Amino acid sequence: MAALYADENVRIELVVALRALGHDVLTALADGRANQGIPDPLVLARATALGRAVLTGNRRDYHRLHRRQPNHAGIVTFTRDDDIQPLADRIHAAVSPLPSLAGLLMRVVRPNPPPAPPAP
Repeated sequence: MAALYADENVRIELVVALRALGHDVLTALADGRANQGIPDPLVLARATALGRAVLTGNRRDYHRLHRRQPNHAGIVTFTRDDDIQPLADRIHAAVSPLPSLAGLLMRVVRPNPPPAPPAP
């Protein structure tokens, strides 16, 4: 299972769901780094030093950061989804088959809703 570093904006419900699926998730809060306004490059450096992939909903900034600093322990970004368990399941499905997330940018997106039935 993946070793993840949840940045301070990841909901605790998602952390709990991922842990229930067997992932080792360290939160910025548990690491003593929450509510300090730590810049994203330093969050990525901390996660990398710990051998953990960053888990974040901050897609735009981390996608850019990946292009500038590709040598990291991994980045997993996700689109917002208030339905936590399906989101956790998608993250689990994306990261579980891989032996390592090092240097990878994983994009986990919410599926499009099914099309509405045609009007009568």
